[in-house]
Parts: sequence; structure tokens; C-alpha cells
Amino acid sequence: MPAVATLVAEPTDRDIRIETEHVVAVFTNRGGLLKSWRLKDYQDANRAPLELVTTELAASHPLPFSWRVADQVTTDRLNGALYAASQSDTSVAFEYRDSAGLHAVKEFRVDPKTYTLTFRGTASQNDQPLMPAIEWGPGLGDHDSQAAKYAVKPGGIFSVGGEITRLAASAVATQPTYEDDFEYVGVDDHYFMTAAVKPGRAKVTFQPASVPPAAGSNSAARDLMAYTIEPAKPGEALTFYVGPKDFDALASIDVNFPKAINFGWFSVLVVPLLRSLNWIYGYVGNYGWAILVLTVFINLVLFPLNHKSVVSMRKMAEIQPEVKAIQERYSKLKATDPAKQKMNQEMMALYRERGVSPASGCIPILLTLPVFLAFYALLTTAIELRGAPFVGWIHDLSQPDPYYAMPILVGLSQVWQQWMTPATGMDPTQQKMMMIMPIVLIFVFVSTPSGALIYWFVGNVWRVGQMQLTNYMIGPPKVRIPGNAAAERRLKRVGSGKTESAAKES
Repeated sequence: MPAVATLVAEPTDRDIRIETEHVVAVFTNRGGLLKSWRLKDYQDANRAPLELVTTELAASHPLPFSWRVADQVTTDRLNGALYAASQSDTSVAFEYRDSAGLHAVKEFRVDPKTYTLTFRGTASQNDQPLMPAIEWGPGLGDHDSQAAKYAVKPGGIFSVGGEITRLAASAVATQPTYEDDFEYVGVDDHYFMTAAVKPGRAKVTFQPASVPPAAGSNSAARDLMAYTIEPAKPGEALTFYVGPKDFDALASIDVNFPKAINFGWFSVLVVPLLRSLNWIYGYVGNYGWAILVLTVFINLVLFPLNHKSVVSMRKMAEIQPEVKAIQERYSKLKATDPAKQKMNQEMMALYRERGVSPASGCIPILLTLPVFLAFYALLTTAIELRGAPFVGWIHDLSQPDPYYAMPILVGLSQVWQQWMTPATGMDPTQQKMMMIMPIVLIFVFVSTPSGALIYWFVGNVWRVGQMQLTNYMIGPPKVRIPGNAAAERRLKRVGSGKTESAAKES
């Protein structure tokens, strides 16, 4: 078999570097592949531009924009040949032709203002078009963010009809291939993603990959995810986004693209909170202080609801001696005894007489819960906090406190808040458990991002201050203690479960 001669190629390997406002991209003429994609706006642990192309597995796994066809020999030549390269500004074109009739052209254009690049490629054998699949090797290269305990590991992601599907390695093992009319499809991790944008009808195959730890290291292996896309119309231009899961950056590509950020159930609240946080940051210039200011503002807005909750709990605490007296009189009855119903009637009569609702202390808190969960989701997901310093030892608000000072402060403030909260019917054992729980939570807070702990701590201090203000406004507790004659008379029950005083009023 005669040797295959190259007709259009280059004799040696060389790299082609393209730098834009946000990206430094490096292509190699061997295979016409993307060798490096560094983000100038984000840094790794060494304060260098962050690399999103995984290079640790380059020897055994394909680099981005490798091609795969049915014939393995042709695949190897497409990806291993030295292409002739020509560069102009933010574009580069690769071409290869040999005497066996193989002809391949790859064209890349890096957008100067965004994190996208456009790819167009054609391949043919003896003038017969090939149908190559485009391979993006294991991703993503953001090692530092993936090392955090709370971080989302790389997984598959795609959008069809506005619905987002996220695929963990376990799901890919069950079903690796998907074919649909995709709005976007690719791989993402906690903060970054690579995806084909509006590829149309296509078939995508995901494949888990793993980077073993360094020799002698106790670190776990890095879990990655590779994907291969087969467009229904090969040769047409495809746009790939390779960058941060930043709301504005994604929105500039497509109005539905920001849904790739997993803000959870309360995303409708997260977006205005994120806008507010960035607006405050524009004035204070520090995301730690911006979190503090926004936390104070949120609690100020929620002040009426929290005030109502504290007042309701206070009223419930005031009548607890009378509630316990009622419960003690019926304590010897079985739960199935019909006479036990009289206890509930007397309890409800007491609540009506004192203008207290058992749920009135919980409902205001439940109304504030979506805001709390939305802000917490924001602080553990927003890329704005990645690498953002606060003060002193806190150099990255997206990472846990390295000296555990913030978890301890949050735990102590939680104990303080619990101690200030009026007891509403809890027995001594329950009260002890409620005091111990914040101490236990300290160990949970150890792996929580510092930015979220600032929010939690400031919120706790605010609520303690609000409780003191509310107690000052409504005066000291008016607890009625059964045992004296007046109290005993009030606890005697007459017909229809009314208290004596209530019966007289009626």
C-alpha cells in the first residue's frame, strides 16, 4: 500500500494564540484543535487566568473540536495531522489535504466581546462528504471550585423547550445519548460551562471521565464529563459558549441561557436579589460589605413580619402556665377517651379569650422563609463571590472560612437568638435540645461559604436586636401563674369549654 503524501499541511507543530477582552485561546495545528481556553477575568489558585480546557488527560482523551468518524484510521488522521494554519485578528483557519483524498477544513472565530467562539468544519473523502461528530474532551478545567465540598461536580446539561435537564454521572451511565432539538447542550460545573448554543437538531453523547490524584496525594479523583455532538447538518457554523455562569454574560447570548444557573426553587427571587447585590457592590466595592448591607435592608423590609411573629410568640409564652394547668387536669385520660376532647375545647377557648393563635407566630416566619432560601441560594451559587475577598483572613467569599471564625460566630449568635426567643410550650428537654442545636450546626457551617455565613451572622444579630426592641415596645411579660385564688377561678371550666371570666362576659 503506497504511503499517503500530504498535499496541504505544515511540517512542524505550532500554536496559534488569540487574545480578546475576556479570553486567551490557544489552538494547535496538530488536528486543528483547541489546546487552551483561559479566562482573563477569573483566576486559579496561583492567580493565573483560569484554564477551562482539561489538560491532564490530553494523552488519552481528545482535545476540544476533535473529530470522530466511522473509520478509526480516518479519525486518527483527522486529529493527528499537521494542518496548514492561517490567522487573521480573532480568527484562525486550518486545512489539511492528502493524496488519499482526505480533505478537512476547520474555521474558528473567537468573539472579541463575549466568551463564545464560532466553529465551522467540513471533511470529505474522495469528494464524498464525511459526517464527523465534534468531540469536546473531559471538562471542565476549573479544579479549584470543584475542590469545595459544596461544589457541583461537572455534569451534562441541556435545554429543550425551555426545560433544563441536568445529568450526573449516574444518569449518564444509564442513558448516555440524547437526541433532540436543543436550545443549548454541553457540560457545566458549579461556576462554569461549555455548551453548543442553538445547535438545532443534534445527537449528543455524554461520557464520565476521571482525573486520578497525584502520586502520594490523599485527594480524591476529579470527576469530569465529556460530550460529543453530532449536528443534523454538518458543515454549518456552530457557536460554543465557554465561560462563567454569570447572569449578564449568559443573558447577552440568549434570554433563556441564564436558566443554566441553578438558583433552585426560588430563582424568581434570586435574580432581583442578585441585581441588588451587584448594585450595592458598585458603591461599596466589596462583596462582603455588599452582603452585609443587603442583609440589613432585607431584614428592615421584613421587620413588620418578624415583629408580629415575636409578639405572637410572646403572647403564647404568657399563657403557657394556664395551658399546662389545663393539660395536667386531663393528663390521666387516654388519648382515645372522649373526655379528652374537652381539653381541646378549653384550650381553644383560652386562645380566643386571650386573642392568641397557635399558628400566628409561625406564619410570619414562613412568609419570610422564601426570601431567606433565595438569598442563601444566591450566596452559594453566584459566581460574583468566587475569589471575592472580604476583610482580614477571608480572601474568597465562595470558600469556607479557613480559620473557622465565622462558623463559631454564627453558632454563638444562633445560641444568643435561641436564648432570647420566648419559650412557647416546650418542655425542659426540648429547650435544652434547641440550645444545643446551634452548637451542632457549627460543624455544618465549617464547609459553608463565607459569604453565606456573613448573611447568616448579620441576620441573627439583627433578629436579636429586633427581639429586644419588640420586648421594650410591648413591655414585660404578663404571665398568669395558676395557684393563687384569682388564677384558679379563671381556670375553672364551665359549659361549652369557656373559662369562668369568659362565661360571665357572655
